[in-house]
Amino acid sequence: MRERLAERGKTLEIPDLNQPLFRDLTVTRMIEAIDALLGGDRAVLFGSSLGGYAAATWSALRPGRAVSLVLLAPAFDLAARWKKRAGDAELRRWRTQGEALFDHYALGRKEPLAISFLDDAERYEPFPLPDAPALVLQGKRDEVVTPDLAHKFVRRMHAESREVRLVELDDSHELTADLPSLWREMETHLKLD
Repeated sequence: MRERLAERGKTLEIPDLNQPLFRDLTVTRMIEAIDALLGGDRAVLFGSSLGGYAAATWSALRPGRAVSLVLLAPAFDLAARWKKRAGDAELRRWRTQGEALFDHYALGRKEPLAISFLDDAERYEPFPLPDAPALVLQGKRDEVVTPDLAHKFVRRMHAESREVRLVELDDSHELTADLPSLWREMETHLKLD
């Protein structure tokens, strides 16, 4: 993506939202990181999974700041899904111990995450509605962030007369099966041709 955008004179910044420590990650910290990166500038935001949820949330909270959004398998309904996935017993253990191990997809291993992640996530809208045009790319075989979440987001966007387009791909959560198709969808959405 970075190389393709550079060919068109565009710069792609990829902040590491895990920093300074994944254990202490929160939605609030991700939104603050986007604020720090952009200053007062407007931007096109890309986000995958949790990053997609953060991008949509940032745009909903910062009207007029996002030019456009590209959301790849965005992790909507974050707090409720994490609670359900953990189950009551694990949730009690997570709260008692203050942290638990979770799959970190970018690192390919389990990492500790503090309960403050869940507590903070509950403060935010499960399906934030950005005020910028949004492209949602969703794998039909995604078992991490199931396609029904993207459909619900799109219905809510349409109900508010907001511009959104959903493209479902024959892929899983990683969305790497057909990168040329992924790029074509982004290129069309961003009007780069």
